[in-house]
Amino acid sequence: MGRLAGYDYRKCTKKFKKLGFEFDRHARGSHEIWWNPKTRARTTIPNHPGDIPEGTMKAILRQSRIDVEMFLKT
Repeated sequence: MGRLAGYDYRKCTKKFKKLGFEFDRHARGSHEIWWNPKTRARTTIPNHPGDIPEGTMKAILRQSRIDVEMFLKT
């Protein structure tokens, strides 16, 4: 297990809210689009039961232009 393991939808969105993101709209299936008006970054977060896989978390952070260290500190 790496540093990005163990994050479910609720933990992930709580951290994204602290980083300035807000819910924008629903996407296909059980996914959501989150938007940061300050940085104008947009990312898709899956709303599935259970933990988000580490590779998916890395992709979400890359898409939202958030450094892993910054995410872990919040």
